[in-house]
Amino acid sequence: MKSARLIAVGATLTLAVLTAAAPVHADAPTAASILRAGAQKGIADGYPGVVGMVRSGDSAQYVSAGTGNTATKVPADPQAQFRVGSNTKAFIATVLLQLEAEGTVSLDDSVARWLPGAVDANGYDGSRITLRELLNHTSGIPDFVHHASFYNSYAANREPNRAWPPQTLVDLGLALRPPSSEPGEKWEYSNTNYVLAGMVIKAVTGNDPATEVTRRIIEPLGLRHTVFPTSDPALQGNYLHGYAYGWLGVVLTDVTVSNVQGMGAAGAMVSTLDDLATFTRALLDGQLLPPAQEAELKTTVPTGTADIGYGLGISRFQLPCGKWVWSHNGAVLGYFSTWYADDDGGKQVLEANTEYHLQAPTRGQTDTDKGMQDAFCAL
Repeated sequence: MKSARLIAVGATLTLAVLTAAAPVHADAPTAASILRAGAQKGIADGYPGVVGMVRSGDSAQYVSAGTGNTATKVPADPQAQFRVGSNTKAFIATVLLQLEAEGTVSLDDSVARWLPGAVDANGYDGSRITLRELLNHTSGIPDFVHHASFYNSYAANREPNRAWPPQTLVDLGLALRPPSSEPGEKWEYSNTNYVLAGMVIKAVTGNDPATEVTRRIIEPLGLRHTVFPTSDPALQGNYLHGYAYGWLGVVLTDVTVSNVQGMGAAGAMVSTLDDLATFTRALLDGQLLPPAQEAELKTTVPTGTADIGYGLGISRFQLPCGKWVWSHNGAVLGYFSTWYADDDGGKQVLEANTEYHLQAPTRGQTDTDKGMQDAFCAL
């Protein structure tokens, strides 16, 4: 769902830092110890579990706080899978940029060229919206997540197997309101944009976006613990359970099994800290894209929030310490994850929290994000 920095929308503490080299002392002012302190605050704020990773070059350190399963009390495992939510968007943008590099498509093509009639209701005109405007969220198309029929179904998590065809989601977004700006004029985060981007991938290649992401990114990079589910709402193997606080924030419900068909190309993927770090580094240092498309990826538009620019599935902003980072996060039912990286991905901080109830910012998000920012500043 939406990027947390731009969203409009107690467990027993078990803490450990796993390192690739020498152990990190609790009082050492290192990036890992700072991230660990932020994770501890997240647990104190009510998160069931937090896992994090600091990577500089080939050296990685891991942080774990709380539990990965409140029923069994097993410690949260930094190697475990979790739902990455809107971090899926960078994968989708990468596929379209690769298709452009191959000469199959142009990001300046209209949506209507590839999806005739898909955006043709309530005053919207797909012939006036480009693929680039989908990827940088300047299309003006509203976010289907805010439509009551979707939100109520997804938030209640009573229909994890319900089918949500992509065009149905697009129609829900279009029905929310007539256009409030011209295409390209205003930034507005919308999951509908990436549902449409996934539909374009299908129209261009004949394959579902999950197939193209797997073939073009997951397999070449050896992301052994990254998957793109299209219908099965369950997680398999080693994974963190996801939770959501209910009414008045007092009831914690296990929502690990949740609908992925509604998230689709906007946020259905599952990964790990290591795999997400490998992907984002490969994306930022040019392993996945030729120079022309890399430049397009990193060309940002203003978001209306001070100093935050949005590229194609990634954002850029300056930390309080003065360092600039590329970033994105993912917020889906039960899971909230974020990554920070420098311009070539050589330095990275990642974190995943196992509670999200479709509201932000929460105290846990604020405290763990500050830990991430301070940790990156210490690299």
